[in-house]
This record gives sequence, C-alpha cells and structure tokens, in this order.
Amino acid sequence: MLTAGKLIARIGIALVILLAVMCLSLLVGKDIDNKLELISISKVVQGIQSEWHYLFSGYHNTADEPPNVDFQIFLYFRLPRVCLAVVIGAALACSGVVFQAILRNPLADPYILGISSGAGLGTMLAVCFGWTFRVAWLGLSPIMACSFAGAMLTVWLVWGIGRITGRQHVTGLLLAGVVVNAFFSAMIMFLSSILDARDLQSTIFRLMGNFQELECPLPVVASALMVLAGTVILTMMGNRLNILSYGSDDARSLGVSVERTSLIAFALAALMTSLAVSLSGLIGFVGLIVPHAVRLVAGPDHRQLIPLSAIVGAAFLVAADAVARVIVPNELLPVGVITALAGGPFFLILLIRYTKSIHWGRA
Repeated sequence: MLTAGKLIARIGIALVILLAVMCLSLLVGKDIDNKLELISISKVVQGIQSEWHYLFSGYHNTADEPPNVDFQIFLYFRLPRVCLAVVIGAALACSGVVFQAILRNPLADPYILGISSGAGLGTMLAVCFGWTFRVAWLGLSPIMACSFAGAMLTVWLVWGIGRITGRQHVTGLLLAGVVVNAFFSAMIMFLSSILDARDLQSTIFRLMGNFQELECPLPVVASALMVLAGTVILTMMGNRLNILSYGSDDARSLGVSVERTSLIAFALAALMTSLAVSLSGLIGFVGLIVPHAVRLVAGPDHRQLIPLSAIVGAAFLVAADAVARVIVPNELLPVGVITALAGGPFFLILLIRYTKSIHWGRA
C-alpha cells in the first residue's frame, strides 16, 4: 500500500542518488582539446566563494590571483552539460512511462510514435534552408525551433491518424507511428544525400544525440520548468493512469474519462519529448530502460512510477554522458551512442519476454 511517507522517502533516496551521480560527473570529463581533466574540489569551492563574495561586495581582487581553471571548467563546461542531461533524462523517462500506460505496451517509448523522425526531419529541413546553429531569438536557434516543431507536428499527426482508424485507438496509434516513422526516415535519407558534406557531418552528429553548448541558458531553464510542471501534473493523474492501464472498458466502468485522460497525458508527454529532442537531438532508449527498471524496484503504481522515473532517468542520462566523455581517448562521443548500446540488448530481452506472454490463438 503506497502512502505519502513511503513516496516521499523513495523520492528522497532517488534524489540523493541523482545528486551523487551529478557530483561524480562534474569531477571527470573532457573539456579543453578533448583531454581528460579531473578538476579539484577545493579549487571549485574557492571559485564559488570568490564569486559569492563578488556578488555581495561588488569587489573582486584578481590582480595577484592566477586564473582558477578548475572553476572555469566546472562553471562553463561541466555544469551546463550536466543540467541539460538532467532535464532531458527526466523528460524522456517520464514520457516513456506515460506512453507505455496509454498504449498498454511495455515496448513503447517516446520514439515509437515517430517523434525521432519528425524532429530529425525538422533539423534536416532547417539545414537545407541554410539556417545555422547559432543562437537566435531568446536563446532558441533555428535548428532547435524546427526540431521542436517537427516533433510536435509528428505526434499530433500520429494522434489524428490513430483517431481516424477507428475504435481500436491504441493499435491505430502504434501502426500510425510505424508508418510515419518510416516515411519521415526516408525523407531524412533523401535530404542527407543532397546536403553539403560539412553540413551533413554536423547534422548527423546532432541526430545521434549530442549536448550542444548553448550560449544562452534560457531554453534550458524554460524547458526545466515545463518538464517539472508536466511531471507534477502527470503524477497527480497517476491513479487514473493506473486504472487506464487495465483497459479502456474497465476504466470507463470505474468512471474514468478515457479520451480526456489519454489526451491530456499524451499532450504532456509529447510536449516533454519534443522539448528534449529540440535541445539534444535524438537520444533513444531512455524512455524504455528507466521505466522498466523503476517498475521492477518500486512497483507499477504510476503515482510513484512517474516521479521516480523522472529522477532516475535524469541520473541515467548524466551517467551515460559521463561515460560518453571518457570512454574513448581524445574523442567526445554522442550520448545517444551510449544509450543505444545500453538499450539495444535491453529491448531484445523485453521483446522476447513480451512475445512469449502473448497467446497468438486469441483475438
């Protein structure tokens, strides 16, 4: 029986784990000239104290002080990257929980509905039109804006096709996602074949999942607030999602508005996923691995599954980014490569278990 005390305690433990992973990731990585750097905690603390003193006194004596390189690496390289990983990991993991509940499919994740291909197509179109990766209005680059627009248009296109297909709305959504994903992937391949080699390299690197350095923190802050609000709202809807996971007919008999609940949850999950892909490109399997891992430990109750998955998803992506920064000497891998290497075998295991549980003789 889930109580408020148990929920608070489990969220607290998850937050402690997240903070520990963030601290470790902040200490180790590659920043300048792709060389492995281990920064000093004492120098970072000195830099924080110096900045804090300057903030309140307005006086900063740096004439006789050498530059605090460790603090600069911490503040300008590591911290923004870790914060971005936290926002994206939380958004993708929380969206994965919601899509699995709505579709009643354990193999569903934020990209099964074609969101990845839609965002990728938006990115490719922006590059083809000659828009650059430079920061534009309010810190939002044209690439990010087109990626977000492509993801949002795709999920609502899939939702509309699923509604048109008839009564079996869940099956219609899945099939529509497969078709849209295949079509948009073909469009991406076509545009890739006509792009300039230099533009193609930078675009493919982004499509593989990469944390770009943002000159303005405003998009990350705004996305973090929207992801937090979406997670809170979805957590409040946890009981209705619990009932919805048993099936539409049972949910209606228990007084749950299936269409309204599905629409609100779908809209929030789509918004969070679109924000994530606009900031980082395509990072797969986070919405698949994390919800199942949390479900195995904490149980299937969405009232705790949603917030715990958001926190664990943030920790997972921070850890994956740390691995991507150190695993290959003198190279910085896209974080999407690490999540794909971890998620591929996990997906095959789930697929085998899921197909064995299906009774093919039943309708």
